[in-house]
Amino acid sequence: MERTLWVVGLLAFFIVCLWLMYRAWQKKATRQQARIGELPTVPAELGAQLLEPTTGMYLGSTIAPSWQDRIAVGDLGFRATAELTRFERGILLERDGATVIWIPQESVTAVRTERGHAGKVMTENGVLVIRWTLPTGTEIDTGFRGDDKTVYPAWTAGAADSTRVTMGDDE
Repeated sequence: MERTLWVVGLLAFFIVCLWLMYRAWQKKATRQQARIGELPTVPAELGAQLLEPTTGMYLGSTIAPSWQDRIAVGDLGFRATAELTRFERGILLERDGATVIWIPQESVTAVRTERGHAGKVMTENGVLVIRWTLPTGTEIDTGFRGDDKTVYPAWTAGAADSTRVTMGDDE
């Protein structure tokens, strides 16, 4: 009988912990909503394709300059397999099972490589990070880990700002 009570007690504690994490995520999303606002919509005309589509993993978006302050609004904080394509008018990030993210060219402030983003730490220059400004004026970083890292130089060449920000400078 004592063992059963321990198992039931631990199970109840585990469920309460899960519920508290869920509530904290919801409250974070509520606090961030005004700063994030509505994301730009994909225009009908994207312009010429400048870079071939790059497949990989969308790691999430964070509020700049913190590489760990994950955005909880909508589905911006959830990882998903994705395809990243650069067009004349911006960057299209098509995610499996999530909404499409459109980053207008005039909003891009930097495209760089990092070793970590949104709680995911990789090898040196393992993550492609796009810093851009939302219509609300909030700067965010969108992280992408490509399947083929040899395409990163093409993405970072000619970026709006080639200044490299390291994770240590963010804090």
